[in-house]
Formats: sequence, C-alpha cells, structure tokens
Amino acid sequence: MITSDEDLAQAAAGGDGQAFALLLERCYDRLFGLCFRLTGSRAEAEDLTQDICAALPAKLASYRRQSKVTTWLYRVAVNAAHDRRRRAASHARAANGWGDWELSRQAEIAETRAQVDWLTAAMATLSDDQRDTLALIMDDMSHAQAGEILGVCEGTVSWRLSEARKHLRAIKQDEDEGAQ
Repeated sequence: MITSDEDLAQAAAGGDGQAFALLLERCYDRLFGLCFRLTGSRAEAEDLTQDICAALPAKLASYRRQSKVTTWLYRVAVNAAHDRRRRAASHARAANGWGDWELSRQAEIAETRAQVDWLTAAMATLSDDQRDTLALIMDDMSHAQAGEILGVCEGTVSWRLSEARKHLRAIKQDEDEGAQ
C-alpha cells in the first residue's frame, strides 16, 4: 500500500487516479490555506486552488522527489499566485478604468474572526515577497523550507519576516493612535 505523499505523487504522475485523489485529499486543505494567505480573499483562494488542482496531473510529471511533495506543491502555489497577480495587473492596466468592479472583488476580505480579518488586510499591504514569505511561515514552514520554496536563502527569509513584522506593527500602532 502506498502511504507517503511522495509515493502517491509518483503513482499519480504515472496515471494512478486513486493515488491522485488520495494525494489531493491529504494536501487540499493546506494548499487552500496557503492560497488564502497569498490572495487574502476566499473567492480568489478557491479559484487559485482549483486552478492548481486542475493543472496538477500534468505538473506531477516534473516532480523529481528532490524535496517533499508539500514543499514542491507550495512552490507550484506560489508560482501560480505570482502568475495570477501579473495577469491581474496586466488586465487592470489594459482596462484603464474599465472593470473597477473586478478590482474591488479581488480586494474582498474573507468573513472570519476580527483578528484574522485585520491580519489579512494588513498582509495585503506587504510586498509580494514579504507576503509570500509570511504566508509560508504561518503555515508552519521552517525558514529553510520557505527559502527552498521561494528560491532564496534562509537569511533572506529571516530579513523578509523582520521587515513584514515591522510593517505590521506600524500599521497596528497607527490604528491604535487613530482610535484615541
């Protein structure tokens, strides 16, 4: 019986539908969680996760077991989020004012507890690199794992996190001072 994610990925790459289904069952919730943190919107995260899952059978052929499947899958997700952001930016420039309803839909924040809402909104103000790094670390990735996924060294991950935390603290401080 195939038990490891890596064995499932290899079997799925060979066309085993049951292995693919089991791999998705194991990884879907974590993948969706990462996509939510990368996009800041439940609707966008659902779309991104579904796009990744639809493309996954073809992408599994490139999985070489050089890292854990989850690490590889997170890299796929980060790349897909970058592609989506680039497309959205291109569409916004091309629309030149048309389709403001689509831009506001992308800015929609998921309905969750107040603290999660604040963090989601605050993360949206971070640079893409800082947001991606923070999203991975929030998903219990080590600095080394996040560095591997993002293609940067651990020191860069630590620096990005430090900068993101400074930025988030400043936002919170500004809000607290504004409330007084």
